[in-house]
Amino acid sequence: MTTPDAAVSEPDIHAYLQTRSAGPSGFSPTGERLLISSDLPGSSQLYALKMADAQPDGVPIETLRQVTALPEPAGGGYLPVPLDGPDGLSDTVLIGIDAGGNEKHQLYLLPVGADAPAAPVTGLDALTPLVVDPEHIHRSGGVTRDGSTFAYATNRRTGSDFDIWTRDLASGDEHLVHAPGGWTWAGNFSPDGRYLSLGALTEQPGDSTLHLLDRTNASLVELAPHTEPAEIGGTSWLPDSSAFFFSHDVGRDMSAIARGTPDGAWEFVLEPEWDAGCAVDWTGRHLLVVTNADGRTEARLHNPATLEITAEVPLPGTGVAGGFSFSRDGRYLSYSYSSPLVPGDGWLYDTNTGTSTRLTISPHQLDPSTLVAPDLVRVPAHDGESIPLYVFRPRGPAEGKRPVVMILHGGPESQYRPSFAALTQYLVARGFVVIAPNVRGSTGYGRRYQALDDVEKRFDSVRDMEWIHRWIAATDDLDPERCALYGGSYGGYMVLAGLAFQPDLWAGGVCIVGMSSLVTFLQNTASWRRAFREREYGSLEHHRDLLEELSPINQLDAMRAPLFLVHGVNDPRVPVGEAQQIYAALRGKGIRTEMAIYSDEGHGLAKLKNRLDAYPRVTSFLVDVLRP
Repeated sequence: MTTPDAAVSEPDIHAYLQTRSAGPSGFSPTGERLLISSDLPGSSQLYALKMADAQPDGVPIETLRQVTALPEPAGGGYLPVPLDGPDGLSDTVLIGIDAGGNEKHQLYLLPVGADAPAAPVTGLDALTPLVVDPEHIHRSGGVTRDGSTFAYATNRRTGSDFDIWTRDLASGDEHLVHAPGGWTWAGNFSPDGRYLSLGALTEQPGDSTLHLLDRTNASLVELAPHTEPAEIGGTSWLPDSSAFFFSHDVGRDMSAIARGTPDGAWEFVLEPEWDAGCAVDWTGRHLLVVTNADGRTEARLHNPATLEITAEVPLPGTGVAGGFSFSRDGRYLSYSYSSPLVPGDGWLYDTNTGTSTRLTISPHQLDPSTLVAPDLVRVPAHDGESIPLYVFRPRGPAEGKRPVVMILHGGPESQYRPSFAALTQYLVARGFVVIAPNVRGSTGYGRRYQALDDVEKRFDSVRDMEWIHRWIAATDDLDPERCALYGGSYGGYMVLAGLAFQPDLWAGGVCIVGMSSLVTFLQNTASWRRAFREREYGSLEHHRDLLEELSPINQLDAMRAPLFLVHGVNDPRVPVGEAQQIYAALRGKGIRTEMAIYSDEGHGLAKLKNRLDAYPRVTSFLVDVLRP
């Protein structure tokens, strides 16, 4: 057998972790600028790209005007005021920022027009407060096209329930418009400002609702009402406010595109093979339909009236694109793109010429010829289900069986998709085979597959890992004795579950912000999340025995593999106590357990300085554990 680094010289993990990425965050109202989000400074910050400065091969991020240099990651977008709006407002960005990853986002305004300061803002005191109450959460919604009214959701009334408010951007007057309790959010306004879409999660797993609020009389109309669980996407309006497009899967396994009207009538008009979403440009000339085709992104433009395909958006390759945004005149479509071979950057599609060009160039130190694309295979499960599995193999022949790291995604209502992952590429360069499954419960493969892990079916998703291990054992170049688990959030729970319920299969694990007990997790998660998570895992009131049975910390006698834990002190989703309690318990048993805790992080590591500390330790741990 070979050690992970026997076939290749040891690569520098810092070179991989220093890889930066960027993506567009929307056009200014005039289309003269494009807001760019980039992690060049070490956390996500905002930059402004003048469209006149765009180059056919892209513009280096470091040459752009930096808008924010705030102490925490910042995101935002332009206010969509009219083209002839006041200069001070037409190029104003709405910014959301929390503190140390606590997810209590506060909302601010920042002018970024020609008269704005050239230097980036470095502190909150340089921003204009819009909605600020640091003890509570504020989630931005839509802004009317005339720039007068802004909608947002906040939990400030009870701490647990989100209400919808509208705010007059000129006077600051606010109005409570929707307070049903639970997890709700504000969508967008109709072009005439009369209707506001309102989304909500229900108590059923994988279920949401969407209503239209008529602001003239405060009446509500439900869109695509249903009794069985369904996911309803947001509205994208025609410019005359007569109708809108939206995606949902009512009565279907996959989401399709529907056309609706303000009275609640709707019909499916486009039904792709895979889950689909949509957007209409400001002018109403283009209907963009984006599909998740077995993990990869496909995008097409349709005529909103005839529904005929007018263009296939030429993406740079087989990968994942997102953040699609039209310019005001409908000519340009910006988006981010990433693949296993290409770190994320911004791209631009010109509807006039039918061509895509690169917008941004983010720095990295990697030789593209060393990067590896995965194979996509299907692994049979115990009951005949088919588990999609991405397999990254090192270049060149193996001198023996290779060690394996299995990466488990979070969610669980999520999906591993073929985008760039620096840590994956580093592990492959070290000689590991990296595999990334979408076990049952993952999204992207239909509602039926997504529901296969709900509540009492949780053990079936854990069992999927056993059958993946059987596939490993039956694959000639893989070593079933040297397999480790790696995952974050729910993926972290799956790591611990694998070590607890399948101790003979896994040689080690890396758990990042994962749950060690589903009981203490639900007891201590932020109050605004508890009901949302109980619908997936089961409730403390009705399913406590099941939750105890599913909790890895209750299987300490079985656990024996080395474990590395990473967590943020400010995590509101999975409190840091989940890591601390399993760390103490396993150390008490004499099991090798290491832990890295970060005081300025929440649910994951958002800051480069912390990733540069944690991930070299994590990878050294994996190399040490999986060597013969």
